Amino acid sequence: MSLTQRLELRQGQTLLMTPQLVQAIKLLQMSHYELQSFVDAEVERNPLLEHAESDDTFSEAQVDTSDTATFEDHHDGDNEGAPTRGTPAVEEWFFSERQPGRGDFEQTFDNAMDNVFPDDNAFDRTTGSSRGIRDAVGAPSGDELPEIGQTLSVEITLREHLLRQLDLATSDPKTRLIGSYLIDEIDSNGYLLTALSEIAQRLNTEEQEIEATLTVIQGFEPTGIGARNLLECLSLQLKERNRFDPAMECLLSRLDLVARRDNAALKKLCRVDDEDIAEMLAEVRQLDPKPCSSFGGDPVELLLPDVFVRRKADGDWQIELNPETMPRVLVNQDYYATLAGRCAGDKKRQGKQDDKGDDRTFLTECLASANWLTRSLEQRARTILKVAAEIVRQQEGFFLHGVTQLKPLTLKQVAEAIEMHESTVSRVTSHKSFGTDRGIFEMKFFFSAAISQADGSESQAAEAVRQRIRQLIEQENPDAVLSDDALVQKLKREKIDVARRTVAKYRESLKIPSSLDRRRMKKTVAPVRL
Repeated sequence: MSLTQRLELRQGQTLLMTPQLVQAIKLLQMSHYELQSFVDAEVERNPLLEHAESDDTFSEAQVDTSDTATFEDHHDGDNEGAPTRGTPAVEEWFFSERQPGRGDFEQTFDNAMDNVFPDDNAFDRTTGSSRGIRDAVGAPSGDELPEIGQTLSVEITLREHLLRQLDLATSDPKTRLIGSYLIDEIDSNGYLLTALSEIAQRLNTEEQEIEATLTVIQGFEPTGIGARNLLECLSLQLKERNRFDPAMECLLSRLDLVARRDNAALKKLCRVDDEDIAEMLAEVRQLDPKPCSSFGGDPVELLLPDVFVRRKADGDWQIELNPETMPRVLVNQDYYATLAGRCAGDKKRQGKQDDKGDDRTFLTECLASANWLTRSLEQRARTILKVAAEIVRQQEGFFLHGVTQLKPLTLKQVAEAIEMHESTVSRVTSHKSFGTDRGIFEMKFFFSAAISQADGSESQAAEAVRQRIRQLIEQENPDAVLSDDALVQKLKREKIDVARRTVAKYRESLKIPSSLDRRRMKKTVAPVRL
């Protein structure tokens, strides 16, 4: 075999992922919050882009949401997670996800003292008011009145709430200093998880003084603040209600039995009858294991639907985009013409060819980028509308009669119906939601696995089977609680073929206790708030 060099010419086709195509794909799978942030950044970077006013109509840069997708031939035929963290049963009973944390304890005594007693909060005896308070609310100087934004109330944090009570509870500087340090150690649930001996070592003081200050803090609102464990938190709340008797103390010492609802063992341990143990359990379950959960929470973002689905008077469906989730941008052609003319005029006056070359290149790139962004936004809107219309057509039974009529549906089915790629449908349905008369539902909700029917007829959606299991359990007789095997038999009578482990998995995803736990719950005389 001889080794020689030669030239060969081959012809082939490849798909080139241009930066514009990559951008269009990214825009397709963005939520409307992410899309709004991206568009805001582009408007700030590109001088030819600008936000459209709310009364502007959709043009080339926007999608007219009045264009709706409809279809006819509608039919007239009529949500998860078991604990898996491995924590003790009592923790699972009281807490959904309690992850206590530790704060930063590196500040010195001097910094802590300045934090508790800032000079700005000094009381002005000449005016009878606090300078810090007047400065905080933006007190007017002279005849000037504060702006409306300065008069709005602000939700205080947990730390501020406790420090205010500390200032009223004691005037001793040392107690205030220790109290402020303890307040910084309290986590978002209201627990003090740092050992008092460790705090005493850090502050170079006696542990008895730390204990005394903690007792003061535990008398603050909300009741249960500063507890070192769940038992102490519940005890503080019961003491405040004057219900912490020996029997209740004995009950709290065995919260593991309470979590298992082992009333027989609790009666024997506390030496009470059925009626007393039922009342005690009902009272314990009315306590708050997270006394500070209402403080320091992040603001809740409203879930805005991307697509509205409404039924018209003639029975057809009207599907339209939500204008609040569609960023509106326009290309300022007048500004582009002005800048382009200025560059051409400068070039003609100076008689040079390359002085304004960089400006013209930048301007051309901005125009191309702006036009591509507007076309990408329009294509994104039309694609979402097309996919949404097909989902509504496939799941019309749900929109008419609810989750029991939800049909099995896959991304491939929708992709084939609208002649798109399956990955495109997946991107469109990510982080998007429907606004319907039945509420707001994510698009992914309508894609459900199929559960085969016992008689070989049309399969049912897994979500519909899960909902049916919930209905059967809610309708069960308290004297004949349905086990997982009994649920399997009932479903088979309805021609739904599922295994016992599948029923158990669906029941746990609905956060429904086992039949043994439900039987214990329903035997309780007094109502129990779970």
